[in-house]
Amino acid sequence: MCVNYLTVSRQIAFDWFRTPIEASDDWREEIYRDHLAPFIVHDDHGRRKGMVGSYAFVPQRHRPFRALTAAEQQQLAAGREVQRKRIPLDTMNARAEDVGSRLNYKRFWQQQQLCIVPAQAVFEPNWETGVHERWRIGLASGEPFGLPGMWRSWEEADGATAYSFTHFTLNADHHPLLRRFHSDKEKRGVAILRPQDYDDWLGSTNPEFARALLQLYPADLLQAEPAPKLPASRQAPKEVAAGPTPDVQLNLF
Repeated sequence: MCVNYLTVSRQIAFDWFRTPIEASDDWREEIYRDHLAPFIVHDDHGRRKGMVGSYAFVPQRHRPFRALTAAEQQQLAAGREVQRKRIPLDTMNARAEDVGSRLNYKRFWQQQQLCIVPAQAVFEPNWETGVHERWRIGLASGEPFGLPGMWRSWEEADGATAYSFTHFTLNADHHPLLRRFHSDKEKRGVAILRPQDYDDWLGSTNPEFARALLQLYPADLLQAEPAPKLPASRQAPKEVAAGPTPDVQLNLF
């Protein structure tokens, strides 16, 4: 699955995707889980509208807590603090084949709460040499592209509304290029929308119609190359990352 990609600037969103982004939030170019990034929806009049939300459908701060262990329950009963831990949950990608039955996704898929995630490239791990090597995948033309995605809103502790999004993957076992990535038994690849399908995707009210638009891009229209990660000292600052809130400490009193 893809857990890291390059997004676009406001100018590219406007020029290439014909989408103004009026939200005041800023974002970095390289996006990881819970980082803020732009996504595109249709407004009530069917026009494209840019929004900003966090990458991963269920942000880390909203993951459910693990059940208390017997030892933790005893600590609480004794009046001692317990730091609740959250369950592991990665929702940067949604599997297109079963999105309609997954607990975290099915309601929003049935409601067709769809979006486009604008990107310049996605990163995938290549293990062909026997060691992990990060590769960059983009269009052979060098143009930005739209990942079909889905979004939702969250009510935060302070009463504010925040947004999050995910994008879709498909089986890539037989794709000439995308099957080269990941070490898992099943190969997965990101779905990419054709530009002529952008508004059909955003305006869809039928899950089966939308599912037909979820496709892997032809290998001859893609380009892939090694892209080692920059040292931390050369990466952009993380001031726009929407980081998770700390795990909650409970005390019986």
